[in-house]
Amino acid sequence: MPSYPTRVGRYETTAIGGESVRAYVPLPLPPVLAVDLTGVQAALELANQTVGRLDGIASVLPDPSLFLYMYIRKEALLSSQIEGTQSSLSDLLLYEAEEAPGVPIDDTREVSNYVAAMDHGLQRLREGFPLSLRLIREIHEILLAKGRGQDKEPGAFRRSQNWIGGTRPGNALFVPPPPHLVMDCLGALENFIHTDSPEMPLLVKAALVHVQFETIHPFLDGNGRLGRLLITFLMCERGILREPLLYLSLFFKQNRQSYYEHLQAVREHGAWEAWVSFFLRGVTETARQGTQTAQNLLRLFGNDRARVEVLGRPAATALRLHQFLQRRGLTTIPSASRHLGLSQPTVTSAIAHLQTLGIVRETTGRQRGKVYVYGAFLDLLSEGTDPLPR
Repeated sequence: MPSYPTRVGRYETTAIGGESVRAYVPLPLPPVLAVDLTGVQAALELANQTVGRLDGIASVLPDPSLFLYMYIRKEALLSSQIEGTQSSLSDLLLYEAEEAPGVPIDDTREVSNYVAAMDHGLQRLREGFPLSLRLIREIHEILLAKGRGQDKEPGAFRRSQNWIGGTRPGNALFVPPPPHLVMDCLGALENFIHTDSPEMPLLVKAALVHVQFETIHPFLDGNGRLGRLLITFLMCERGILREPLLYLSLFFKQNRQSYYEHLQAVREHGAWEAWVSFFLRGVTETARQGTQTAQNLLRLFGNDRARVEVLGRPAATALRLHQFLQRRGLTTIPSASRHLGLSQPTVTSAIAHLQTLGIVRETTGRQRGKVYVYGAFLDLLSEGTDPLPR
């Protein structure tokens, strides 16, 4: 692999735990030798087109919030799985609905934190708050607010050395910058994010920002999840996406070995072009999947609604329940009764009709505390969300 010395950061030797460790300090962005986009122009054009189509799908959805509610939860699940959680989409929905006996609470709380952190960041951007170090700290504080990681200084940039892989810095795969240089590195990254770069396409800028954040690794925990969020936040802030519909966690999960190798090749060889090419492929594949998922959901909701409408007199209540399940994915009879303002016998009857049509299925097999899921809906959204093997 060709190496670009002027693109490669320096190493600073520090003593940690009685052993000498070489910590990597990246050069500020943009790379000294500009990223050569000659070989990726076709990929860049295709990625922009597919992102445009994904953004356009939001304008034809009858209620974009229905799609976003579940899509964001899928992203939260996938991004957390990369970090080792074993939760499922059903676990998360049960936890949020407070119907969670038997689900892995620590894992599920971690995914729920991610949803809350994402929502907070997006709301702040909509209010006009800049994508800044302050906002990154706010998001991180929510990300690690409860459960695992709450003892890893939520919302604070690290003041001690961390590392990636291995049991200690001395045998680690990668050692990020020493703590006294973290703020210098972050300040340079913030300047790059805020600098208008008309010669640099936004997707390329997002690719560079992601690697730099992962390389700085500014927190004791949660860096990977926050680094993936930055990609979407940057696109929303700059107006390429009106809604937060593009998340690369599934692509990174499915190609995680290549992903890690590309990150390390940037650090060791300055191989930005190869990384940008890989990143653009991920954007294209992810945007296509998102567009297809939205179209499939539209078709599913429309077909199922048509089947419910022929029920006759029970149709009105069954349609209300069907619409409720489009937002929740699953429910219990008491929960649906409470949210819809209907009696439990009325909800029970509506669920029976949806079960007969094959739209709803019961998942627990219990006599009490039964949970009913919108089967085809969850199946569609759960594609690719099987936990990684431990």
